Amino acid sequence: MKFVDEVRIHVKAGDGGNGAVAWRREKFIPRGGPAGGDGGNGGDVVFVVDPQLSTLLDYRYAPEHKAKNGEHGGGSDMNGRNGPVLELRLPPGTVVKDAATGELIVDLSEPDQRVVIAKAGRGGLGNMNFATSTNQAPRYAEDGTPGEERDLLLELKLLADVGIVGYPNAGKSTLISRISRARPKIADYPFTTLTPNLGVVGWRDDKSFVVADIPGLIDGAHAGAGLGHQFLRHVERCRVLVHLVEGANPEPGRTPAADFKAINEELALYSPELAKKPQIIAVTKVDLPEARAAGEKFAKALAKRKRPVKVHLISSATGEGLDPLLDAVGKALFAKGAPQRDGAGRRLGKRRHAK
Repeated sequence: MKFVDEVRIHVKAGDGGNGAVAWRREKFIPRGGPAGGDGGNGGDVVFVVDPQLSTLLDYRYAPEHKAKNGEHGGGSDMNGRNGPVLELRLPPGTVVKDAATGELIVDLSEPDQRVVIAKAGRGGLGNMNFATSTNQAPRYAEDGTPGEERDLLLELKLLADVGIVGYPNAGKSTLISRISRARPKIADYPFTTLTPNLGVVGWRDDKSFVVADIPGLIDGAHAGAGLGHQFLRHVERCRVLVHLVEGANPEPGRTPAADFKAINEELALYSPELAKKPQIIAVTKVDLPEARAAGEKFAKALAKRKRPVKVHLISSATGEGLDPLLDAVGKALFAKGAPQRDGAGRRLGKRRHAK
């Protein structure tokens, strides 16, 4: 299935039906009076969160969505039928914005959440509603009101606990394939991963967490370079980032320290809040001697900081260092006092564990 995480759509709620001008006509009742029924209400457009969906592909080729109108009123005091509700199902994590202003309308993060995104028009009153003692034969009725119409921008932000970030070919896809059942495409050329991949990782005490492999970032990603800008939004909801850096890279100027600094600068330029998220740093491919030597040098440099930072040396090929890495991730997510967040990324407070 093609991964689509941003679409623009147009929604139109149903118009209300018009009220009727009609008269009661029965044998032996020459002055039956008004009998025009009311028009029916139009159908609302409702967004429904469906946990079974993971992409906005259904809306890429169907951008127009219109609910049915209410029926017009009829004679013999018959009211028009209401238009049915139009339900549009969206994956969890969808952010709905006004396409013209970019204003946030709603963040759809809870399973089975329902939001009326376009309100239907109200049906008009028939002439039977306007009869009075002084106007016993009203020859007018009320028209229905038009339904709400909106241009919307839908953005999908994956709901993952952990985001794996780093340069292209840093080993993100290989890592997620080793620690979960996700099977992303893996090759030895840059930008092999073109869409985010999700995997569920089992941890100790029957705990689990969701990991997202974000396509590689490069310099200028915050401004649209490479694929980073397109998918950086998926990291915004993550509670912890796993920052992978290559131990040895043949490109000039590429060292673990330089890569680490460059990616952090891109995160900060895209979103200051994103740069403040807890990071677990790992040097990859340490099964190669030159990568191990560079990783150890990088680890010593970070250990000498005013606030020492732990660096994990890992190899997804051999499995070295993966268990300590997962332990660090699990402790950051589930440790007593760690901030817990809901599906929309809002802080829920400290989580208490039974002793």
